Amino acid sequence: MSWPEQPVLYEVNTAVWLGELSRAADRTVTLGDVPPSAWREVTPAGVDAVWLMGVWERSPLGLEMANADPGLRASFHEALPDLRTEDVLGSPYCVRRYVVAEEFGGDEGLAKARAELAVRGVRLVLDHVPNHVAPDHPWVAGHPEFFVRGEDGEIELGRDPYFPAWPDVLQLDAFAPAYRAAATATLGSVAARCDGIRCDMAMLVTNEVFARTWGRTPPERDFWPEVVGGLRERHPETVLIAEAYWDMEWSLQQQGFDFCYDKRLYDRLVGGGDVRGHLRADPEYQAELLRFLENQDEPRIAGELGQEAAKAAAVVIATLPGATLWHKGQFEGGRVRPPVFLARRPDEPPDHDLAAWYRRLLALAAEVRRGEWRLLDAQGWPDNQSCRRLLTWSWTAAGTTHVVVVNYSDRPAQGLLPVRVRRYTDLLDGTVREQDLSPLYVALEPWGCHLFAVA
Repeated sequence: MSWPEQPVLYEVNTAVWLGELSRAADRTVTLGDVPPSAWREVTPAGVDAVWLMGVWERSPLGLEMANADPGLRASFHEALPDLRTEDVLGSPYCVRRYVVAEEFGGDEGLAKARAELAVRGVRLVLDHVPNHVAPDHPWVAGHPEFFVRGEDGEIELGRDPYFPAWPDVLQLDAFAPAYRAAATATLGSVAARCDGIRCDMAMLVTNEVFARTWGRTPPERDFWPEVVGGLRERHPETVLIAEAYWDMEWSLQQQGFDFCYDKRLYDRLVGGGDVRGHLRADPEYQAELLRFLENQDEPRIAGELGQEAAKAAAVVIATLPGATLWHKGQFEGGRVRPPVFLARRPDEPPDHDLAAWYRRLLALAAEVRRGEWRLLDAQGWPDNQSCRRLLTWSWTAAGTTHVVVVNYSDRPAQGLLPVRVRRYTDLLDGTVREQDLSPLYVALEPWGCHLFAVA
């Protein structure tokens, strides 16, 4: 199944989701027998792919370590006050084997899930962790040459250059030719079971970062061009997504990734910053970014921003070029993000009105994001420069133009847009207006948004 140029992804925590479905059905539900109503829920109009996060077999040793860690246990109880023993599964990024966990239905169940998604015209995305594996992964005994070793000869714990090591995983050697060949084969085995692969902490195995982390001299060829090149020979259609930080998005795009996390935009939307300046980057570069407000690692947006601000941020994310990512529970206004070690989240009353708003936004965005994208500059007056608070852009395709206007601030804003129109419809509220051909005047309350279809 071919991919759209600007795919919309919906992330599902597999363990949590299947647990909720099982409790609702009073039976064990696996990926092989998810009811149609549940598939409809995670594939609303406008969604092109479902990312089933955490399907692989987790490490029993990693689970023991997680349960023995006081800090982790405290985070489990904070997210789930009525924590039970069976709620803790271990980390999905402490992978023992790249086979689907039996409790989720195994590889056979995953194949059925992929078929169900394909019937709906939706693609499947899975994870790959290139930097480390579980301490009981078969490679530890069978392929010691795949790992980084310390001066004492022991395999090093996995880590990045800025933080302490992760105690439950072992560090793979990104410079070892044997491991690079094995990584190519592993990626290929994952690609055979899905349509896209999200590579965890993809920047850690680049020559630049790995050399800095471990004080090693890098080989001539970088990790990803070698590994991705091998993958493309057998699976040219597989979309590769890089979890990317530290301003390495462009570098990873050049090394073979189709989309890279846009963490800078997230930080600016949530923490404050120059969003407009961020959007002045080259459109071709932006077309290969993945925009998000939530994922399994970031806090719930409902807990970070007020509802109106969160909706304004969602309009921004939904209507920009590139890929977009949405997180199960985000639409319903969930506030608790359970640690990925857990198989259950607390019960929270869903906001059905908010969920309906999000689903409508995604459907509208699928209509809007076509053709050429152009960042617009609103103009003000000598005594009123509130236009600087407006984020504005247009999409033009086959004679149809859509204009997005967001007042991303807690104060009113007005401005003139360089768009000459006779008639325009705000798709968000259905309002139809007419005016002469002068520039489009807008006035928005704090966090207000327009999504115009103009003529």
